[in-house]
Amino acid sequence: MATERELNKRIKSIKNISQVTSALAAVSASKASRAQKQVEATRDYAGKAFEILNNLAAQPDAAHPLLTVRTTVNKVGLILISGDRGLCGAYNTNIINRVEAFMRTLTAPVEVVTVGRKGRDLMIRRGYNVVATFENPDTPSILDITPIAKIVTEDYLAGKVDQVFIAYTDFVNLINRRPTVKQLLPLKPLDFEGMAMAEYVQHVDFKSASLRTYTYEPRPDVLLDVVVPRFTQLQIYQSILEALASEHSARMVAMNNATDNAAELIDVLTLERNKARQTSITSEILDIVGGAESLRK
Repeated sequence: MATERELNKRIKSIKNISQVTSALAAVSASKASRAQKQVEATRDYAGKAFEILNNLAAQPDAAHPLLTVRTTVNKVGLILISGDRGLCGAYNTNIINRVEAFMRTLTAPVEVVTVGRKGRDLMIRRGYNVVATFENPDTPSILDITPIAKIVTEDYLAGKVDQVFIAYTDFVNLINRRPTVKQLLPLKPLDFEGMAMAEYVQHVDFKSASLRTYTYEPRPDVLLDVVVPRFTQLQIYQSILEALASEHSARMVAMNNATDNAAELIDVLTLERNKARQTSITSEILDIVGGAESLRK
């Protein structure tokens, strides 16, 4: 049985750790709230952007290479969005396991673009073909997304890859998160099922949107050269926002659980310390009584 002094040291150490985890939980709660607002703020924009893209793609003689589905897939591109840091429970493990399960279903080789140090380190350690790496920005903007979108779109246009997928953790709420893999390229305006951000444009009436008549200046095919790459950037941007909100909420939950577990462990150790103290006091009393009895005799 541990001594009273040893138990006091353990209790003090756990109290210090619980203060750290409590502070991390508070910081993550603030960041998760801000990230959630960013996620929700872009959803209406995504719906309207898709409505425009859908209408443009339905115009006669309107075509774009990023909208063209290739019959043969020789190589697949994959964007993996993970965290830069740990202490967020199974957040990074879940998305990486989901990606590996998805890659096992593919027959074509895969080249990976990682966003986040955790995903990068594990992909390289396990021998996957990582062609580019990026760190997760704390407050992402379109300028941060542009290099990522440029790599995958240029590879797709050059024929280096025939399909591009994006893997991220979909933010449901502060408690629930869903690791998911969605298709990024080619874009499928008339059949958006399985594409990134599909759940955010469900309110768009695809058929009526494509039948609406607009006068475009310049021509629809010229506009597609601008709209399609930007919509690709928007999908990546939205996915990173979802992943950030998921990471912060996962860290908040993990740190709250760690704080609660620390409090429970402190209670257990305090009880053991009190038992050790009582045992020590009882032993001292017995020694005193034994000594007094010896002196009396």
